Amino acid sequence: MTRARWLAALLAAAIAATSAVVYAQDFFGRRRRQPTQVYGNVEYDSRLTFARIRFDSGLGGFNRRGSRGEPPWAHDYPTADIHLMKILNELTTVPGRIDGSNVFTLDDPDLFSYPIAYMSEPGFWSATDAEVEGLRDYLLKGGFIIFDDFRGYDMNNLEQQMRRVLPGGRWMIVEPTHPIFNSFFEITNFSFGYYGQETYYGIYEDNDPSKRLMAIAGHNQDLGEYWEYSDTGLVPIDLSNEAYKFGVNFFIYGLTH
Repeated sequence: MTRARWLAALLAAAIAATSAVVYAQDFFGRRRRQPTQVYGNVEYDSRLTFARIRFDSGLGGFNRRGSRGEPPWAHDYPTADIHLMKILNELTTVPGRIDGSNVFTLDDPDLFSYPIAYMSEPGFWSATDAEVEGLRDYLLKGGFIIFDDFRGYDMNNLEQQMRRVLPGGRWMIVEPTHPIFNSFFEITNFSFGYYGQETYYGIYEDNDPSKRLMAIAGHNQDLGEYWEYSDTGLVPIDLSNEAYKFGVNFFIYGLTH
């Protein structure tokens, strides 16, 4: 069996073993989901847990796709989160939690127990002063944040919010040769998203690309969508596999830097 087929089979088997969880986002707007339910966080026990950032967008249950019942930060929650942790458990030695996905605001001190944070739809993110301070402290103390599921002019808002967090920080294109794209898988496919050509931007410590990457943002990409739907047959398995490679690499990089 070729490596590609072996990987596809392993990822498919891993996801098939994951229990079904409530859906949280319309897939291309083609079907209605149940309203998002925020589950209680699992208790910290030193194992890696998916930490999703919750924020107030001021939009209530509405988003640009026209669906109702979920805020932008909750897109693909919690299915995508648990699916990615399942993959990390199957393919790496990282002990990931697959019994829950934790949700935090950026000013929650408990976030500091989790080295990697994930934010969906940062185009709708509007941070309070306390959240700005919380994320700044988190990043400067070694935290790593992933921004996913945004496109077009959303980048303008992300830049505006991060200027408040790190006034001197600059977004730079993360080149395909950067170690984050080779931290576990050797990633070569950077054009599989369905929103157009994706570009990855990062903020480095001291704006020095040779130093630690503190934040990464996939513009015109939606990894969480592929993770969520990977066990439904609605997304080609080869595309889900590509999305999982990015997710695994981001987490491995965040744990080792």
